Amino acid sequence: MKRCQRNLLATSCIVLLVALGATPAFTAGFAIYEQGAKAMGMAGAFTAQADDPSAMFYNVGGIAFFEEQEFYAGISLISLGDSTFQGASPYPGPDATGEQVDQIVTPPHFYWVRPINDKIVFGLGLNSPFGLVTEWDNPDDWSGRFLSEKAELINIDLNPNVGFRLSEKTGISVGVILRAAEVELKSRRAAINPQTQQPAEISKNTLTSDLDTGFGWNFGILHKFNDRASLGVNYRSKITVEFGGEAEFEQVLTGDPIFDGAIDSVLPDQPVSIGTEIQFPDQANLGFAYRFGEKWTAEWDIVWTGWSSFDTLNVDFDPASGIDPLVRPQGWDDSNTYRAGAQYILNGRSQIRFGLYFDESPQPSYSVSPLLPDAERWGYSLGYGYTGNKVDVDAYVLYVAFDDRTTMDNLDGFYGTYSTNVLILGASVGF
Repeated sequence: MKRCQRNLLATSCIVLLVALGATPAFTAGFAIYEQGAKAMGMAGAFTAQADDPSAMFYNVGGIAFFEEQEFYAGISLISLGDSTFQGASPYPGPDATGEQVDQIVTPPHFYWVRPINDKIVFGLGLNSPFGLVTEWDNPDDWSGRFLSEKAELINIDLNPNVGFRLSEKTGISVGVILRAAEVELKSRRAAINPQTQQPAEISKNTLTSDLDTGFGWNFGILHKFNDRASLGVNYRSKITVEFGGEAEFEQVLTGDPIFDGAIDSVLPDQPVSIGTEIQFPDQANLGFAYRFGEKWTAEWDIVWTGWSSFDTLNVDFDPASGIDPLVRPQGWDDSNTYRAGAQYILNGRSQIRFGLYFDESPQPSYSVSPLLPDAERWGYSLGYGYTGNKVDVDAYVLYVAFDDRTTMDNLDGFYGTYSTNVLILGASVGF
């Protein structure tokens, strides 16, 4: 009985690990595609151009054509908070509502490219291709707090690469990826008071991981058919990060001394060690670019992401805690993103850019919840570039409109509709 009670008390904290897939702001799932301002001015359709150092993310094959040292650095400002929930019957009911806290997250990017000789180029990238922040407002009143109050994933990649120019038309590059990540998750827990047969909130649960690492690799090819047409292919491998960490349980007193005493007897009185792993998905890009005349360039990309690797979540506890391992199904599918963008040269120094994309959601309806409110989305971008004598500046704005996502069959029995829209601003400087 005591083991069973401890398992119930731990569940709402640990299932928050599933919120690693709950980002409401970026590419489908928990990917962040905003890794360079020039590329994002064209809605990320950049695989077949890859002509600035952010090629290390979009198509590392592009660095093989660099003839001099270049730096490229910037940041995206992602405005979160325009995300709401409207409940449905039977639970939490049509009167239940929620909204996420207004906040701005700022994933950075930095790239350095240096030719070794006329055929070999070295590149180093630092960016954040995965991440999330979801935090629901007024957590004491939020009906979904027993599933998710806050979830935050921080990720940074260090990515050294070597590019080889096989000919004047073809470049190929390979690299390794060191990924570091950490997680903080918060939720609440309720239990039935046997004296009153009514549910009562009994604990605040917090999970904090260590900063843990995993390794992967990337590969890209850029082929220029002529001065107008080019084709690009890029691949970034799966990366598994094994997390260690602690779960803490803070008791919430109900005012019933008998019930509170019973909860105190089974609630862990010290942090419980946990272990789990997240398999970040692999990703493949295919792009074709064409220059029309002297001023227009257009590109069309397909980006495939192997989200089916996020099939189940397994969590192990310190055996001394008496808490059984958890296995939670996710059932995600692989998905595609379709991107199109264009650039128009205004004069010798200025360019305007625009684009759009459609992003499929990998998440089945049964796993949609406050932990994972993912949905299909459209993105619309506008960008500007300025080429100086020594410094180049790129900027973009991206509006992401999510389809409303209604779930009536999710695993948690928490029904309703999620609505989200996101605005992203970004800039990069090259020199």
